Amino acid sequence: MKQTLKTNINVIQETIENHIPAGNKEPTVVAVTKTVDEKTMRDLHVLGVKHFGENRPDVFLKKYENLADINDEIQWHFIGNLQTRQVKKIINDIDYLHSLDRLSLAKEIQKRAEQPINCFIQVNVSGEDSKSGFQPDALPDTLKELEAYDKLNIIGLMTMAPIDASQEEIHEYFRFLKELQVEVEQSNFTNAPCTEVSMGMSQDYPIAVSEGASFIRVGTAFFKDAL
Repeated sequence: MKQTLKTNINVIQETIENHIPAGNKEPTVVAVTKTVDEKTMRDLHVLGVKHFGENRPDVFLKKYENLADINDEIQWHFIGNLQTRQVKKIINDIDYLHSLDRLSLAKEIQKRAEQPINCFIQVNVSGEDSKSGFQPDALPDTLKELEAYDKLNIIGLMTMAPIDASQEEIHEYFRFLKELQVEVEQSNFTNAPCTEVSMGMSQDYPIAVSEGASFIRVGTAFFKDAL
């Protein structure tokens, strides 16, 4: 299995290199490990993967405990919807939150966090009713309100393309998020350097890379034929 994982890592790396625009920094690849066990995560770690993404607090906490011996070498990303009542359970053990999607969540993080938490604001760029996140035109007022929350470090914006979107539409959604990120960065909000863009999953990360993603969240592509 480890050899297959290594092959998949090489394919992902090559794909990134083939799609990254000239002059852009290489994106951080977050291995979405929500469907795999700790042994597989240890294999990934041995192969050089340091960023792991989980989407359920209970599963994250179990893996965090079972991988305690290598936690200092891991960057933990929480990528799923986070209920307000679950914030206190995980917020001081994660390194990144990719799903800041409402002000009530920000308020709870401010209350529970012991140090500033690196957060991505989730933006609903497609306008789908089923998607969480802030509407693009709400970002200025939202960021202004978040200036009072010193336990939130808004490092960037995050989005997900609709599952049925065409490649052309995905390009448009990701390009739009990148443009929003630049606008926010240039606005110089307190606690919001907003230099990063988290977008792209296994099915569309090449497009995300081509449109300026600095973090991509990849699951299936890591584990193809390996499990």
